[in-house]
Order: sequence, then C-alpha cells, then structure tokens
Amino acid sequence: MYIGIPTLFTFSLLVFTFFMFDKLLHELRKIIPKKVWDYLWPIYHFSWGWLGNLIYRWPSQKLIVIGVTGTTGKTTSVYLVAKMLSEAGYKVGYTSTAMFSDGNKEWLNDKKMTMVGRLFTFRLMSKMVKNKCHYAVIETSSEGIIQYRHRFINYDVLVFTGLYPEHIEAHGSFEAYQEAKGMLFAHLKDCKTKYADNERRVKKVEAGIKKLSLNRVKKTIIVNGDDEHKDYFLNFWSEANIEYRVMDKAPVEIKDEDFATKDHNSHRLIAANPLINRDGVSFVLCYDHQCFKDEQISLKLLGSFSIGNAMNAAAVGYSQGLSLQQIKQGLESVSGIPGRLEQIAIGQPFTVIVDYAFEPRAVSKLYETVALLPHNKIIHVLGSAGGGRDVARRPVLGKIAGEQADIVIVTNEDPYDDDPLIIMDQVALGAEKSGKILGESLFKIYERREAITKALSLANADDIVLITGKGSEQAICVKGGKKIPWDDRQVAREELAKLKLT
Repeated sequence: MYIGIPTLFTFSLLVFTFFMFDKLLHELRKIIPKKVWDYLWPIYHFSWGWLGNLIYRWPSQKLIVIGVTGTTGKTTSVYLVAKMLSEAGYKVGYTSTAMFSDGNKEWLNDKKMTMVGRLFTFRLMSKMVKNKCHYAVIETSSEGIIQYRHRFINYDVLVFTGLYPEHIEAHGSFEAYQEAKGMLFAHLKDCKTKYADNERRVKKVEAGIKKLSLNRVKKTIIVNGDDEHKDYFLNFWSEANIEYRVMDKAPVEIKDEDFATKDHNSHRLIAANPLINRDGVSFVLCYDHQCFKDEQISLKLLGSFSIGNAMNAAAVGYSQGLSLQQIKQGLESVSGIPGRLEQIAIGQPFTVIVDYAFEPRAVSKLYETVALLPHNKIIHVLGSAGGGRDVARRPVLGKIAGEQADIVIVTNEDPYDDDPLIIMDQVALGAEKSGKILGESLFKIYERREAITKALSLANADDIVLITGKGSEQAICVKGGKKIPWDDRQVAREELAKLKLT
C-alpha cells in the first residue's frame, strides 16, 4: 500500500504551504548571506523531492530506472540507451541536458538545466507511468546530486561514463566532485527492490509467493573500465556490475587480466577492433569471453568518444537481457543527437557543425573528430559560461581554438551575472597566446548572432565552421536569472539563408 494522506483538505493544505514557503524563500534569497543560502539550498531541494514523490505517488517505483552520470557523454548515452530499448520493443521516457521524453513524445530541453528541480522530474516520471513506459533513463548531474535531486528516485541501474576535472570551482576540489558522483552510487543500496514480468514491466508484489513468477530487477553498476577512477565506483554496493573497455586488440587476444572484476556477479564487455572514419565508428562487441566477430556494430555517429557512449548503452542492454541483434539494431538506428556534432546544411558549399562542447577536453576531442573530415580552413565560434563557473578554463578554451582553428571568433555564451566582455577577453587572451592576431585571425563579437554571421561570411568551399558551447540549448542565460530564447542551430540556418550561399 502507498502511504496515504488522511484527507484531501490536509493534502491540499500541505501543498499550499510548500508553495508559499517556496515563494517566501526566493524573496529571502535576496537578503540571505550566500553561506547561509548554500546551506539551505540542498535542504530546499530535498524537501521538494519528498513532496514531488508524494504528490505523484512514487513514480520511480513503477519503472525500471537507469541513471547516467559522468563528466562527459551523459546526454548522448541517455539518448542511445533510450533509442536502443525503444527499438527492442520497450516504451522509454528520459530526461537529459538536450531533450526530454514522456514515452509518447520528445521535446528539446528548454530549462537550461540537466536535472530540473522542484516537481518537474517527478511529474515527468508520473507521465511516463501514465503512458505505460517500461523504463525511465535519467541523466544525473553532480550539481543535481549535491542538491539531493536524486533522492526519492528509485534507481535500478547506474552508469558511470568517466571522470575528469570539471565544475571544480562549484565543488571546491576534484575529490569533492568525485564524492558528489559517489553519493549517487551510495544511494543505490537504499533503493527498494523491484520485480518485473517477462516483458520488463514492473509489478507490485505484496505476497512473497508472487515473486516466484517474476524477475528480480538487479541493482546494477556499469563502469567505464578505461577510466582511471573506475575502482572507486566499482567498490560501491551492487547486486551486479559490468565493466566495459575499448580495446585495439583482436578478440582472441583478450584475457582476464584486462579486467579488474572477476566474481560471478561481475561481467565484462569489450569494444574490440574499433574503427573510426569520416562516416562514423564501428567495433566488434564481446560479452565476457564471447566475441561476435561477424556482427560488427556500425554507428553513424562521428568521433572516437562515440564508441564509449555506445558501450554505455550496450552494457545497459546486456544488463536488461537484450540480445546482440537487439543492441546492434538499436544503436545503428541512431543517425544523430541534437546539438552533438550536428551538421547544419541548407546547400552551402562548406560544413557547419553545432556542438555542445564547452570544456577543454571535450573541445580537444571535437577537434580530433573534425580532423577526420576533409577541409580547408576551420573557423571556430566559441565563448565560455559565466556564473563563476570554472573561470580558469576560459583562456584554455581560447588556446585550444587558437592552436587548432584558422580563424577564432569569440562571442557571448551564457554570462549569467558575470560581465560577458570580461569573459570574452579571457577566452581571447588564450587565442592570442596561441598566435592569433586580433582583427585578422581573431575577432571578438559580443552579439552571438553577429558572430555566427561573421563566421559564415568568412567560409569558403570545403571549410568547416564550428559553433560550440550551447548545442541544442534553447536559451542564453543573462543577468538577474533572465533567459533569452536562443538556438544556435536555428540561427545558423537563418543566417545561411540570408547569405544565399551556393
């Protein structure tokens, strides 16, 4: 039985009180000292999580919930997992930085937030239940975790994509950042056991005898075995764990020593013989010691990192009993992810790519991928976020662009309450140190649309225009918490049409 509310009146009064408290708290935020607010903020989200769970009647108890976390690759992995499970015949809802789905429809994330707080996530999961979803895939960020937005979500599978320094200023240190991710994995032990029928639909079990005809949904941890921090996450409690790796070795050369996990609840997946080219990536998938040499998986996604993202999904499929053919069919059905290496083409003689990459390692990986594409010169439009976020990365981003691109155009991105001109100067400084000359190979243009137009106007046949930092995001965040409607992809299309390039 679900915990009930004695009367509708009492329940309505509780909800009304929460909303009034929320309104009051946001007014007090203007005068509450930051240190005090930082202490109250997690409690605030914890309370909303509890209320959301109560209002929407424990929706995560009625779905198989897959959480995806890590420094990079989360959004793409969520999308691949959702599409793979859907192709296998299951109904799937998901939340991610790029998109949302309630199982019936998909729409772009216009919240400028990965884990949306207050009641949103629970309301969306409730819609998934109403729409008869089997699975919910939740992109789970470190910021969301430290604000307890993961609490009251009953996870069943957790996926760790990898970890490297990012959001350090927000967390205080890399150790604190790692521990924030660890809070999610520690939470798995407190998540209640679920049982599902042969169609993977969660069933409510009251009498123990009924469990005999159902399948226990194992609490499972999936870890990127190529990440140096894998052991930290593998050491958390689970009923099963899966470690995957990407190897250049031929399948027959793979040995037990290649893996740290060996007990009967531990499983190993390998992407062997990876191939990366201008059309996509491919690999041979191996389950433990069994390699399917004649069933190469070929993805239409660019970049070596796409293999790791695909392996996150393949490991989820393996944990849920999908066959190799189902995994292969699901992954190969995906032709692209919104705002992730998304090409904008309306007939122009050069390539335009919009990508979400906003931190140094992701931008470097992006250039590795772009290098595979035939091109003359590269024109890069970029900026960096404000809000006190990782200030140190700003000149680093400029330096990378300055070293890799022929022309760098620095523009406004998401300044929040920071001075956008100062942010631009800090990014441009890195490009100048890489040899770029202001007014010749380096431009600073505040208006983002104008910056994109400039890049397109400078492009000739077979050039590449990179527009990074926002991907498919639907707003630019400025001072005072305001959001200006925005979509890099749409702006690029509009400006290309105006130029009438052929």
